[in-house]
Amino acid sequence: MNETLFLLLGIQVTFWKIVGYTGVLMFGSRWLVQMVASRKANRPVVPRLFWMLSLCGSILCLLYFVFGKSDSVGVLAHLFPAAVSSYNLYLDITHHRNHSGI
Repeated sequence: MNETLFLLLGIQVTFWKIVGYTGVLMFGSRWLVQMVASRKANRPVVPRLFWMLSLCGSILCLLYFVFGKSDSVGVLAHLFPAAVSSYNLYLDITHHRNHSGI
């Protein structure tokens, strides 16, 4: 999976780099989602999609740093955000369930 799939502007793109790029895009796009939701509500808001993008992006980045790069610094950098995102997503889901009468 570390063989070059194609070259892009002189960069060797592998399967794991695509996983890593996707993770970074997901992790970064959460801020756009948060900004749009806050603008719509006219106050600071953190929608559930923010936590979903955080978790998925962190997991994809973790996969890249564990299997594609073997980089312990990258693993540590994304392990904590994955744990926090998981916890906040859990809280959001249980809070919604408890307040919706289900």
